[in-house]
Amino acid sequence: MVKEDKECLNLEQLKEKYDKFKDKYKLPEFFELNEIFEIEEVDAETDFLLRKIRRAITERIAGYMRFFEIILNPSNAPMFFFKLIKKLDSKDKEILGEIYDKLGYLEIELVKMDIDYKEEAEAEFIRKVFMIFTNMKKNILNVLNKFGTESEEKKRENGSYFG
Repeated sequence: MVKEDKECLNLEQLKEKYDKFKDKYKLPEFFELNEIFEIEEVDAETDFLLRKIRRAITERIAGYMRFFEIILNPSNAPMFFFKLIKKLDSKDKEILGEIYDKLGYLEIELVKMDIDYKEEAEAEFIRKVFMIFTNMKKNILNVLNKFGTESEEKKRENGSYFG
């Protein structure tokens, strides 16, 4: 079987298995969860699908936490971030701090769930994280939009050169 065919088959199996849990635990739609957390990479051949999905979500949470940590505590940050951090005001940093705290508490829950598996708890966590991210998305984007883009930065650099 060609690799692409196998991947499509796995995705369809994943959606089918997920839909059973979605109905049972009132989880978000597969597409919505996949859009935020890229759960389509989860292998459908498992007895613990919700745990696998939660772990995919965990990777995303960890990535966001590290990014916000660099912005909030740039002591060892790459030089690039210092230009970005200058663009934020105290309100932006407060918003990121609140988001960082929420993500930190989620990580604590994740450790507990790794130690003590319960299908219902996995489903509740997936619902909870989906709602948290849905509610935080606007604030995160508002702050990140203040960083601008590479082309905006180049325009500033080119326009302010005095020789």
